[in-house]
Amino acid sequence: MTTLFGTDGVRGIVNTDLTPGLATMLARAAAARIPPLPCRPRFLIARDTRLSGDLLEGAVLAGLCSAGADVILGGVMPTAALAYLVRTFDLEGGVMISASHNTYEWNGLKFFGPGGDKLSVSAEREIEASLSARPQGTPSTSVGTAERCADLLSGYLAYLCGTAGRHLRGLRVVIDCAHGALYDLAPRALAQVGANVVAMNCRPNGRNINGRVLPERLARAVRDQRAHAGLAFDGDGDRLTLLDETGAFLDGDHILAMWASDLAARGQLPGNVVVGTVLTNGGLETFLTSIGCRLVRAPVGDRHVSAEMRRSGAVLGGETCGHIIFAPHLSSSDALYTGLAVLSIAARAGRPLSELASVMHKRPQVSLNVPGEASLGFQNHPAVHRAVEQAERALADRGWVLVRPSGTEPVIRITVECDDAELARTLAQDIASVLRECLSDRRTLSADLAA
Repeated sequence: MTTLFGTDGVRGIVNTDLTPGLATMLARAAAARIPPLPCRPRFLIARDTRLSGDLLEGAVLAGLCSAGADVILGGVMPTAALAYLVRTFDLEGGVMISASHNTYEWNGLKFFGPGGDKLSVSAEREIEASLSARPQGTPSTSVGTAERCADLLSGYLAYLCGTAGRHLRGLRVVIDCAHGALYDLAPRALAQVGANVVAMNCRPNGRNINGRVLPERLARAVRDQRAHAGLAFDGDGDRLTLLDETGAFLDGDHILAMWASDLAARGQLPGNVVVGTVLTNGGLETFLTSIGCRLVRAPVGDRHVSAEMRRSGAVLGGETCGHIIFAPHLSSSDALYTGLAVLSIAARAGRPLSELASVMHKRPQVSLNVPGEASLGFQNHPAVHRAVEQAERALADRGWVLVRPSGTEPVIRITVECDDAELARTLAQDIASVLRECLSDRRTLSADLAA
């Protein structure tokens, strides 16, 4: 069976890759793996604002109830709120219906277990393996029920404002809500902690959920409004794009540098450890070393970052793309919490974000995407191996190269980092050229075999 789960759940074009039937089967399998309990297991279903949310909500509900689970329907909320509520209400699991940063034609399912933790890779494999087995029916007298709750987010909002968003009175913040899951909650949260909020893209219609954050547009708004910061969220609100008061883009590595510096200075960074990924910029590692801390790298994906944080005892970790995890809050990323926390750090320090972020100097890093599927077998192609080896020889000990399939989109990602920006760009383009040719050969071969 082709692997359904990527780096963050199951994702695909609705009614083509991700059908209601598949959603029902996955949900039923997720509920069926819960060990016997004195009462029926309870799950929370939530979704972002995309058009197919209602369709897949019904399919997931049917799957969970058919396996004997009771369901709370939470409606539109960010992924982090679902994780928080699963933990707060001591539920057996949750299902977030979202394709995050993908365009509205896409959707996905993110599965959470007890405590609000994302399911492990082994649990996902167990669910996927069970799809080929004949479903075990639940007696009609034991099927689950559903309850729609309208005010689930009030407790989450109070928690956010009480723990992350203090001392923001007087700050002017521009936010881009992507017409996504945070379209209502983010403006309310920032206003509640005293910030002066200018909100963009807060009118979802099911089709306008932003596939990509556009920092240029947000940067203009930050400068025009003379704001202290700009925050942009993806569709399900777990990834943050941060802009300083000049409109300059600050990525997840900048956020980790600012947050780690603040925690370390206050003696609140256990073990002086921060967890990043194989893609984390070397500039962050250099900065952390300079303040007596160290970086531990995990595979790409906030679930892997979270697992490494548990192993190393770290409280802070994240990805360059803006997934940031603060363990005392949740084991997965929360863009709104992160935004509030970073703004609080700046307010407490009385310094602008540009100054706080300047402690880290990023090394040149070039990333290119080549359309293609991992199933085309590019990893084992000799020409790709040779191209990567040649790049590694050219870099010597000055940098690194990584070629990997995306876990969320049908693209192959090429990343090269070194002190020479032009060399990094040339090497990435060389690998991309070889990769395109190899993928084209594989597609041609597949078409010939199918003919």
